[in-house]
Amino acid sequence: MTTAQRGPSSLPARQVAVRIRNLRKTFDEQEALKQIDLDIYEGEFLSLLGPSGCGKTTLLRIIAGFEQPDQGEVSIGGVDTLPIPPHKRPVNTVFQSYALFPHMTVLDNVLFGLKMAKVPRQEALKRAERVMAMVEIESFTKRKPHQLSGGQKQRVALARAIVNEPKVLLLDEPLGALDLKLRKQLQVELMQLQRRVGITFIYVTHDQEEALVMSDRIAVMQTGLIDQLGSVEEVYERPKTRYVATFLGSSNLIDGVVRRYQDGVASIDTALGELRSSIGSYTPNSPVTLAVRPEKIYVKSDASAYYLENVLEGVVEDIIYTGVENQYLIRVKDRTFAAYVMNKALTEHEAFNIGNQVKLIIPAQSVVPLND
Repeated sequence: MTTAQRGPSSLPARQVAVRIRNLRKTFDEQEALKQIDLDIYEGEFLSLLGPSGCGKTTLLRIIAGFEQPDQGEVSIGGVDTLPIPPHKRPVNTVFQSYALFPHMTVLDNVLFGLKMAKVPRQEALKRAERVMAMVEIESFTKRKPHQLSGGQKQRVALARAIVNEPKVLLLDEPLGALDLKLRKQLQVELMQLQRRVGITFIYVTHDQEEALVMSDRIAVMQTGLIDQLGSVEEVYERPKTRYVATFLGSSNLIDGVVRRYQDGVASIDTALGELRSSIGSYTPNSPVTLAVRPEKIYVKSDASAYYLENVLEGVVEDIIYTGVENQYLIRVKDRTFAAYVMNKALTEHEAFNIGNQVKLIIPAQSVVPLND
């Protein structure tokens, strides 16, 4: 998976756009949100990532005003928004269903919010034309929704939301109904659009690659809580829990006991043998779970030419060819490891068959300790 080189350093001055404190919400005695504390910054693209039922959509709906929390605070631009009805909040929402008016043209759909806000007609037209050009739908102004493709409808929904110039744009899985190729195309377009308009985007998704491609920061949610919050690189490269390590991408998990920790390097006894890690901090004689991303592992027939820090011996059990990479499932003692190798020219990497004996080389800086 690839990520755009964004992150907090690329953001404008980090003023808080949305502040959430001690937010809780229960439905039929089930806690949808247990305790959410979150600052979302002006001009940032934040993704709420998690499986169905984790609370991400409930959190978005509370920010929008469609749900009221049992307790807690939500402020936008320093103003308490909980007493403010949805239509008066400085936010707009883009839904997966698009929610376009079928009897209206594209232009009338985009103008609708401005008309409700009583913006003068000529000013409204100028704003609508500018935004439609921005999302590349200016040639569809006279069409009605049934005459548009899924991607075109999504652009109309975005234009309608952006034209009102909200402080915050809320997006509830807006690409979920599109085919894979179009979804990937619109991921990049949506990220570029957010950069151009500079509006704070809060994006709900269960798609890990989608969150990685578009976001400045990701809040990984589980059972009503934020399990980890950080930049794209931080959350992917340094997951803190088993849940984040396995939900956001794939990880090989290894349990062990810390034998020694000295000069920033830990030696950990595991069922697979001793492993060394130069990431994080450790307490000697304490149990620990280690995470290793499959793409961080080198698969070789001979490890003698490499630094012999963490070398495991195994047998190839299965090979999954994805075009971009070969995914090897390799049996090491009594467990199976996943290792991903980019599908470069055959002269640049070794090709293995099922049953081949191989060496797995794991750099110490790729062995990450987890908190649970």
